[in-house]
Amino acid sequence: MPRRSLLLLLLGLCAASGCVRVKSYQRAAHAQKTMSDRHRSEAKLDEHVHEYREGSVGGGGGGGGGCGCN
Repeated sequence: MPRRSLLLLLLGLCAASGCVRVKSYQRAAHAQKTMSDRHRSEAKLDEHVHEYREGSVGGGGGGGGGCGCN
């Protein structure tokens, strides 16, 4: 019985520690797309869909040496 009570207490503490209040002015920062952790496979799929819609491939990487002649 004591082991079970201890386990339930630890589970309850772990569950309660994840709760936090977010202020209204902080919500905008948490809603930005850069805050989401996208997997590489999702990014590749999104890029593929964009290429299909636009009818072009490539151009997603960084450009040349900065001379503006790309």
